[in-house]
Amino acid sequence: MRAIVGLGLFGLAACFLGLAVGAVPIPPGAVLDALFSSDAPAAGIVRNLRVPRVLLAFVVGGGLGVAGTALQALVRNPLADPYLLGISGGAGLAAVVAIAFGLDGAWSTPLAAFAGGLGGVALVYRLSAVAGRPLDPRVLVLAGVVVSAFAGALITAVLTLSPAEKLRNSFLWLLGGFSASSWQALGVFSAYAAIPILSLGRAARSLDLLSLGEEPAEALGLSVRKARRVVYLSASLLTAASVAVCGIVGFVGLIAPHALRTLLGPAHRRLLPAVFLASGGFLVAADALARTVVRPIELPVGVVTSLIGVPLFALLLRRSLK
Repeated sequence: MRAIVGLGLFGLAACFLGLAVGAVPIPPGAVLDALFSSDAPAAGIVRNLRVPRVLLAFVVGGGLGVAGTALQALVRNPLADPYLLGISGGAGLAAVVAIAFGLDGAWSTPLAAFAGGLGGVALVYRLSAVAGRPLDPRVLVLAGVVVSAFAGALITAVLTLSPAEKLRNSFLWLLGGFSASSWQALGVFSAYAAIPILSLGRAARSLDLLSLGEEPAEALGLSVRKARRVVYLSASLLTAASVAVCGIVGFVGLIAPHALRTLLGPAHRRLLPAVFLASGGFLVAADALARTVVRPIELPVGVVTSLIGVPLFALLLRRSLK
């Protein structure tokens, strides 16, 4: 409980930081005034621009963290992340094609990315079924690598043939960001993400058993194939929805699950909410840094998460191998 409270405070602090910083810095007192009074000078910026952006970054980060935790249990690999199963490749390819054909509207690109992510997941599942081992963790990983590599090659071809202005938009989307955040985007993502998150929360015991292996899980009364299907579908939907609203943001669903599993143990009933809070706070802080480090230019948040995530993950990996 103490860890959950601490992570909750971390999330609140990150959200307050996200409200205060940006192209126009706002003092903490003015942020509080804007939150509680619509007549405050900074109310328009805080309420209409920064609050939906901060909340969207928090729930997307939390969703990616939960999806990463579930997939690590599914494939029994602490280095697995939400983009392992071909989701990022499919979503990226669909989004780049939509941008290249001039369909880069407020809703057309996210819808294309969501459909592409689900298409990548379906192709990975189909490849595992053709191999005669549907939902086998090792086959899923291999199929995901193949689909991602194939999609990456097609993305490169599309980018090579795209005009310069389309090329820039494609790269910005592929690197991730929350510049298009709005209350509507927050509502749509929350509607898509609520059921997968609740489904994975209810599957906490199944995740505990899946992490033990197929035979021990079945011996303890778990229907392994059904549990794998629920986890696979829920994590895939959650990741596809995340990619649709913010592009591809790496390391968010990898760092917190890996670190907190070492600190809190493998029990997913406690691990999942802790990861949600930690990953959400991490992505909000990364987005705040992306908006301020070279102000007034805004860096893609995926660049910031990678620059932070790579050395942090290397440190965690080194400690876990000792």
